[in-house]
Amino acid sequence: MLIRSDEKNDIETPTGPMRVHLYRPVGPGRFPAILLFSEIYQVTAPIERLAAMIAGQGYLVAVPEVYHEYEAPGCVLAYDQAGTERGNTLKYTKPVGQFDSDVASLVAWLREHEGCNGRFGAFGVCLGGHLAFRAAQNPAIEATACFYATDLHTGTLGGERADGTLARCSAIAGEIMMVWGRSDPHVPYEGRRQIRDALEQAGTALEWHEVDGQHAFLRDGAPRFDAALFLQGMALTSALYHRVFIRQV
Repeated sequence: MLIRSDEKNDIETPTGPMRVHLYRPVGPGRFPAILLFSEIYQVTAPIERLAAMIAGQGYLVAVPEVYHEYEAPGCVLAYDQAGTERGNTLKYTKPVGQFDSDVASLVAWLREHEGCNGRFGAFGVCLGGHLAFRAAQNPAIEATACFYATDLHTGTLGGERADGTLARCSAIAGEIMMVWGRSDPHVPYEGRRQIRDALEQAGTALEWHEVDGQHAFLRDGAPRFDAALFLQGMALTSALYHRVFIRQV
């Protein structure tokens, strides 16, 4: 399926304008909208390719610039020490409630978009995996794919020792899929166990996968990229979205 990727919109949020990058199939039609949350580096080339891959399966993919309060529209942080330090600083600086108001603003804006059919999912990697997990607590979100979500078990997003994300997992009404690399130093076994226990106790509709990979194994072009796991992860994501949004029960 051919897609278009040239749409950028600056939408209003309670904390100022937020640039949103859109990817969708070419031609007329209304599609389920997938909110795609990036790593700490914002909308890099690997994130653009992830968005394009999902959009090409029949979805309207919206990628917000998560640090819009602190960086100019279009800012992409480099995959180097300076970019990493800046991205990590901002994820601890931005209050967690502002990530939630971003989601609410994005959902409200997409409801009025000509390409959205009024149904919503989420997807995220690294920091974005955590943000997708928070987005899943919005009642509009029906299906969420989280890859190697950071800071969930430590509760440190926004610089707060208890950011409340995991404690609120009972608010997740839709399906959620969690995918982890077993060699990821950011989320060790004990952390993964804590996250799964919380989801199981909440009775969440959960799909859980642990693979023999490292952190950021979806980031193509990087040393830890694993092509086989990338294809597996995309197949799992496609199956989740197809089950929720496409298949007639």
